[in-house]
Amino acid sequence: MEGKILKAVSSAVEKGIETAVVTVLEVKGSSPGKEGSMMAVFSDGSILGTVGGGALEYEFIQEALKAIKENKSCEKSFELTEKGSLHMKCGGFVRAYIKVFAKREKLLIMGGGHLGAELYTLGKFLNKYVVIFDDREEFANRKRFPEADEIIFGKMEETVKNYSVDENSYIIIVTRGHENDKECLKAILDKKVSPKYIGMVGSRGKVLSTYKELLDEGYSKEELKKIYSPIGLDISSSEPKEIALGIMAEITAVKNQKTGEHMRDVRKIDIDNLN
Repeated sequence: MEGKILKAVSSAVEKGIETAVVTVLEVKGSSPGKEGSMMAVFSDGSILGTVGGGALEYEFIQEALKAIKENKSCEKSFELTEKGSLHMKCGGFVRAYIKVFAKREKLLIMGGGHLGAELYTLGKFLNKYVVIFDDREEFANRKRFPEADEIIFGKMEETVKNYSVDENSYIIIVTRGHENDKECLKAILDKKVSPKYIGMVGSRGKVLSTYKELLDEGYSKEELKKIYSPIGLDISSSEPKEIALGIMAEITAVKNQKTGEHMRDVRKIDIDNLN
């Protein structure tokens, strides 16, 4: 059963389903649970395995769901007496560890060209769930992106409309042209969701032109302020590898709520004041 549980948890995490595993660490006296027993709890409340059933198991399920919501592993214990919170008569004690397995962050790359390929490489290096979108068969295939978690072929502004996007998603728009970029951006804004990051490639002039067009079409300034465009940190040359690095650096800063400043400035290293 342990192997089945771990396999199910691994599969759930790959699919973006948040999961927790409850493992009984210690049992004293009479208890429905046994040391080493294990139970997977999924974010929808379903379970696999058991830690004893009944009121004890119900409480561990609730604690696991709370841990998933807070994204924080923890240790929990229960006194199985009438004086305990469960008001049970077993007379025992159970201690368990709840390990949370958060869903992987999704990196949605709209466009599989040169820059998209470099972003894919960095995304996999950073253990992101990488999804490639493109409407060209020569770019949307396993030969070009052998380790992509998903490759979605078709008109990008249409396929992204039907793709699940949430607050755990990072979206990069790097299609083959300015008009395609705009249409993909509109499709994402129309979903009325709040991904962690939306970035769109483009020069200052093209970005301002796009924003003016979108305002004329009824999109709000508040919506446009959420977009990172021109995209990336100011660290790169015109080489795709360096541009991709600047984009992923910006995403990392957004993810960790950092400023992107030099660490020597953050830590206030002042050589002039050294004795």
